Amino acid sequence: MLRINEKGSLPFQNYVAAKGAPTIMQILPALHAGGVEQGVIDINQAIIEAGGKSIVVSSGGARVHEIQRAGGIHIEAPVNSKNPITMMRNVKRLQNLIREHNVDVVHACSRAPAWSAKKAAEKSGVKFVTSVHAAHKIQNGFKRAYNSAITKGERVIVVSHFLADHLETEYDVNPTRIRVIHRGLALEKFHPNSVTPDRLVRLSEEWRIPEGAPIIFMPARLTRLKGHKFLVDAIAKLKNKDVFCIMLGTVEKNSGYSQELMHHIDSKNLSSQVRIVDFCKDMPAAYMLSTVVVCPSLVPEGFGRVPVEAQAMGRPIIATDHGGARETIVKNETGWLIDLDDTNAFAEALDEALNLNVKERAILATRGMSHVADSFTVEQMCSKTLDVYADLLGANDLPRQQKTEGSAVELEYETAELRAQSQ
Repeated sequence: MLRINEKGSLPFQNYVAAKGAPTIMQILPALHAGGVEQGVIDINQAIIEAGGKSIVVSSGGARVHEIQRAGGIHIEAPVNSKNPITMMRNVKRLQNLIREHNVDVVHACSRAPAWSAKKAAEKSGVKFVTSVHAAHKIQNGFKRAYNSAITKGERVIVVSHFLADHLETEYDVNPTRIRVIHRGLALEKFHPNSVTPDRLVRLSEEWRIPEGAPIIFMPARLTRLKGHKFLVDAIAKLKNKDVFCIMLGTVEKNSGYSQELMHHIDSKNLSSQVRIVDFCKDMPAAYMLSTVVVCPSLVPEGFGRVPVEAQAMGRPIIATDHGGARETIVKNETGWLIDLDDTNAFAEALDEALNLNVKERAILATRGMSHVADSFTVEQMCSKTLDVYADLLGANDLPRQQKTEGSAVELEYETAELRAQSQ
């Protein structure tokens, strides 16, 4: 696969060459573990590598150093707060930062910061972008109004076509403002060859996995909507009683769900076959230990990183047939999509995945890895996001910079043009 400067964006680089380095400010509640946080970190690095200046505003967190290590600036502010008074004060804070750092584009990546960021951007006369990562619940008019802040960008980036449809239907967002940009993985990290045998042994011992047992792996927060009970019911229907299931996920505070789940596991006589663990610092190794990965969410995921990560690692994936999973899994080619609450279909899919022979597993793995490499790389995500910034800045109206004949940039430009013409 030809990859020339794939993290870059030609329009963005064209703007840098013609007008100088633009400053992009991303705003999110905090920098902890999570898909939104990883996306911000990746975009921060891409901005720097493409010749721009990057500022990230958050309330802090364990991953701040990743912003700074790549050359970005992190500024701590209480943008995680949902307190109306704090949110109003954040408008002035952000205005001051925009002026102090000559910010060109403000990019809000969550609902609470979006309220303050929109007003600050408007008052400062700079471009405003938002990102939507989930179909948030709409229980009442107040909740709808609160959610709507993330739909107010001049461009609204969504991580799936499912979410694009959701915004058009529920919030009447003009589709001309929406840009679908799927999340991307770092393939150098999520690849079978990246995991050494000693990492597999270490994790297997840590989780006390029975030797030789087929492993069903479900990485998901311990919340009712993720479908843990759905999986337990499907395992109970399997003919193969030697399987072992790892449920990886942190417990939500004061939810009581973990205890409820344990009672459900006991009621199915599966307590010796299902183990709940709350932390894993080596997800690629966890996927490699798995015989099959499952994502049985009871509600549609906006995107869902688990199916993409599983396919990148060459693992069979089973997910419920709705939301982002329909875009990340090619049904019956790279994985299984099952109907919600159809326990029999879930058990049949599990049985089929667990009993694949060597050749069948290799074919499925190749298809899945190729699918991810073609559609869900961090390079693609970064390039398309920088394209959005460049578009708002007017880069597409600038004359192309002179190129050396046969240069890598020229080749990438011509390749992109040919690809666009063929679509």
